[in-house]
Amino acid sequence: MKLHTINTGLFKLDGGAMFGVVPKVIWQKTNPADANNLCTWAMRCLLIENENKLTLIDTGIGDKQNEKFFSHYYLHGEDSMQKSLSTSGFSMTDITDVFLTHLHFDHVGGAVIREHERLLPAFKNATYWSNEKHWKWATEPNAREKASFLKENILPIEESGQLKFVEEKENIIWQEGIQIGFAYGHTEAMMLPKISYKGKTIVYMADLLPSIGHLPLPYVMAYDMFPLKTLTEKQAFLEEAVEKDYILFLEHDPVNECCTLQRTEKGIKVKDTFKLSEI
Repeated sequence: MKLHTINTGLFKLDGGAMFGVVPKVIWQKTNPADANNLCTWAMRCLLIENENKLTLIDTGIGDKQNEKFFSHYYLHGEDSMQKSLSTSGFSMTDITDVFLTHLHFDHVGGAVIREHERLLPAFKNATYWSNEKHWKWATEPNAREKASFLKENILPIEESGQLKFVEEKENIIWQEGIQIGFAYGHTEAMMLPKISYKGKTIVYMADLLPSIGHLPLPYVMAYDMFPLKTLTEKQAFLEEAVEKDYILFLEHDPVNECCTLQRTEKGIKVKDTFKLSEI
């Protein structure tokens, strides 16, 4: 197995929304905001070479939306999906599997492209993976979450015939060396891959832990559908991560790709930060 970081660019989101009830005077120490109260976040995906499969976890925001849409999110940086794949020696057509942790636009937007006014899967040779419970949740969205589930990002995947579902079962073995855990606080049945790699377990954190700045238990996003559930899920996961010495792969942290944790007198804190390539 070989792992590659796939950076798809940076975007901005409201700092208050990202940190929920935590006051700005506290969270801005780790995630400084601009004049519009917006903080910069990464859209960091993961590419897994595993036997005869080339699996991409999440796809970033993509580029098919209109100018008005993108004006809300201030996309910036030099990275893109195509550029990052090329740097790793691959192309879009090489991807065999696209694993979608959940279907919010900053995770699934790059899964579909607009080609000659048609919406088509961006990865033409890939099987796309979601789970039945989350797919139903996203395609029949509640009013609060509807703005995050854009039908143009989701429905073309099913229409293409390239969609399959992961069984909703805790720590199910999905591929050799890859287990899938589930979390229900951020959105219904978000999936978290656990990857056995070089004697370690790397966990793709998706939105259970967007960044190092979200480590304290009360630091729960206002975007989360069930914040108290997130709090209990995060607490249980952080305990497990310390005990089993997990490496956390951070999808949205603008600076840090990976970290390990340690137990201190003041609770669970960061131990080390590093790039995936340093493992």
